[in-house]
Amino acid sequence: MLVVGSTGKHYAQIRNGAPFDAFFAADRRRPEMLDQQGLMVPDSRFTYAVGRLALWSPDATQVDPAGEVLKKGSFRHLAIANPKLAPYGRAAQQLLQKHGLWQALQSRMVRGENIGQAFQFVKSGSAELGLVALSQIQRPGQPIPGSYWLVPGSLHTPIEQQAVLLRETAASRAFYNFFQSDRAKATIQGYGYGTPDAG
Repeated sequence: MLVVGSTGKHYAQIRNGAPFDAFFAADRRRPEMLDQQGLMVPDSRFTYAVGRLALWSPDATQVDPAGEVLKKGSFRHLAIANPKLAPYGRAAQQLLQKHGLWQALQSRMVRGENIGQAFQFVKSGSAELGLVALSQIQRPGQPIPGSYWLVPGSLHTPIEQQAVLLRETAASRAFYNFFQSDRAKATIQGYGYGTPDAG
């Protein structure tokens, strides 16, 4: 069974004994902490994907190719993930801070608990645009709907996503091994992520 949610909340649940077999985080910090705390199978931590941040709107005219809409402010609401809980939210905060917009846009921000909720705010129309994961809007062989700006990776800390095994079982080991295969890497790249060997 897959359990989806914020990296921060799942980390806290694991610390409190949640019976997960593997943890695929949206950052590297929490897996590193589990490693240091001895709460994972030794030597099982690896980077499975490098996340990419995108400014997106379902409206094809809303987002320009350089993301200048953020500075122009021609929108009522901007969705982001909670920077305290979600790595994509932290990256969104860093981007806005580098552009000097973090304080100016506070009253327009709608914060999701995780990047999935932030995406839903935009998809449902609760926010005109949002800083979401590229993987939420990109599908292999299909055009990205609406309008978007792919945020340069230099504008935020890399969203290096790591996984760890929490229990050694045949199923968890097989799942873990699959994610390191060329087939899995090709699928991950097709959905808008980078991989360690491909950037």
